Amino acid sequence: MATAQETHKYPGELNDVPGWFWPLDQVLFSWFLERQEQRNARGDLLELGAYLGKSAILLGHHLRDGETLTVCDLFGAEPPDAANRAEAAKSYSSLTRQAFERNYLSFHDTLPTIIQAPSSAITDEVAPGTCRFAHIDASHLYEHVEGDIGAARDLLLPDGIVVLDDFRSEHTPGVAVAAWEAVLNRGLRPVCLSSQKLYATWGDPEPVREELLAALRERDDCSVTVEQAAGHRLVRARAKGKRMRLPSLPPSLHPAPAAVPSSPAPASSASRPDGVPVPEQSKQARPAGRAARSTRPPTPRERTRRLALDLLPPVVTRAVRRYRAAQRAKASGTAQSRR
Repeated sequence: MATAQETHKYPGELNDVPGWFWPLDQVLFSWFLERQEQRNARGDLLELGAYLGKSAILLGHHLRDGETLTVCDLFGAEPPDAANRAEAAKSYSSLTRQAFERNYLSFHDTLPTIIQAPSSAITDEVAPGTCRFAHIDASHLYEHVEGDIGAARDLLLPDGIVVLDDFRSEHTPGVAVAAWEAVLNRGLRPVCLSSQKLYATWGDPEPVREELLAALRERDDCSVTVEQAAGHRLVRARAKGKRMRLPSLPPSLHPAPAAVPSSPAPASSASRPDGVPVPEQSKQARPAGRAARSTRPPTPRERTRRLALDLLPPVVTRAVRRYRAAQRAKASGTAQSRR
């Protein structure tokens, strides 16, 4: 019997990986990282909170020789306090390090540096002033986010970029308080706001902000507005429509298998060398349900169900699959008896 690891379907592209890394933020991440690379700004990359690896995979594509991507996440380890334990149980019960590593290795030859610990441990693992880009998407609790922002300030280079996730979501008020407190009282200077993320720096935001404005205004799939608040110039970016031109990324290392070519049509009587007529073969009716489903890509809901099944212990996975097979056989038998 195949294990969950053996039957897992590797993601074929970045958006096959579950997670809340929206197209506009994929565009913005890539723009900031490519700008740094064009200016030969050297430094490591950092992510606090990884979920199943969607944003980490993109970050990994922007590593250069001598640079390191460090990912810090609990990955199922014991949270540091009761509030964090409740948050983890509610939002991330399906999260495992195995799933993260499997997704990441679908696109990269080697794993990043993984710190399986609370985000508060990151300053013991990464040297001060070594990072050019940091993505904070760990706890949503004010006390933890406030500490993560302080850690990012210590670890970033002077002109490094920090990205704060969920800074304005209704269910994450602690992030909003910590983010705007850092802007008003801790020297953090906004560069850009998307619907979910705040992009900022402790350096001079004006040069990068002006270049970003020019780049976004050239796009027809993004709208941009500029506002003033508490002495800060805030650039707001929003995706237009349902499709954005996404950054071009290397494909998965595990592409989907090529489609099996259909069998050639039976030879006609004229093509038979002995002249014997060949009767036309009847087309065998295909089962409506299973065959029809195999001709279309899985929906996001189906992918989520498959991922959840893959993350279960093998003995539970086998029991679920046996139950489903029995239900299908029962349904098929019922249909046959009605004919």
